[in-house]
Amino acid sequence: MYNSKRVVPAVIEFVDIAGLVKGASHGEGLGNKFLSHIRECDAIIEVVRCFDDENIINVSDTVDPVRDAETINTELMLADLESIEKRRARFEKVVKSGDKKAAEALELLSRMTECINSGKSLRSLKLDYETLCSVDGQFLLSVKPIIYCANISENDIGAPENKYVRAITEYAKADNAAVIDICAKVENEISQLPKDERAEYLEALGLSKSGLERVITSGYDLLGLMSYLTAGEKEVRAWTIEKGTTAPKAAGKIHTDFERGFIRAEIVSYDDLISCGSLVAAKAAGKLRSEGKDYVMKDGDVVEFKFNV
Repeated sequence: MYNSKRVVPAVIEFVDIAGLVKGASHGEGLGNKFLSHIRECDAIIEVVRCFDDENIINVSDTVDPVRDAETINTELMLADLESIEKRRARFEKVVKSGDKKAAEALELLSRMTECINSGKSLRSLKLDYETLCSVDGQFLLSVKPIIYCANISENDIGAPENKYVRAITEYAKADNAAVIDICAKVENEISQLPKDERAEYLEALGLSKSGLERVITSGYDLLGLMSYLTAGEKEVRAWTIEKGTTAPKAAGKIHTDFERGFIRAEIVSYDDLISCGSLVAAKAAGKLRSEGKDYVMKDGDVVEFKFNV
């Protein structure tokens, strides 16, 4: 539509980490290395097997997605216990000097310990980033948001949930986590098709989106992220921001001058722009809005910021 020289999409990076084994928190397998990789991520997507196939070996001999999820979550919580104890020793020394913030931090660390000892992940405490920073706990593992990705067979696509998917869905409820079912076999086949043939293949399977697309969307949502768009002949770009971001803060994502000198934002929604066919037509149809400093950005807003420096 804009004959742009460059298109810059939104990006979410997925890091493929091999499955943890029991005892990983104590260094079994490559446990410590894998745990450090997870520690560097913002969220976790845990793929669990939810299909029977005697030709595909299962390391535990039987298919049980809940058992597999519990194994990994237990290792994450055990690793967290070790991290909490190290922090506790540090804060205990400071408390002796009468430091109130250190006393509050110790109380929080005790709550964390009780939570894990009761068999619950730190996610259940619903701690915000600021609270975690107060105990230097932003790199704890079981506090990270999680999605369970149920790997189903090709025959289960479009069918009612199988017993394995039902089991992991019930388990996920207690963890305040989402469940997405995908078929890894089909995803592999889609990835090898030319892009112009993928939609037809998905339609034949009765799917509107690939599993990867749904995982990306859910991952974005899990992290509380959204995108707004800027468009012109030079570039069309998707800018990633947190949900709830105001227009001036969103403008600052492009350049601090945009936020500092913010006047207003000229906005049309992506859907309105596409249905109208051009910005001129959208403006003629009354779809172009002028928003001020208090406007909270919406996913898919196409924006031109007006500013004065």
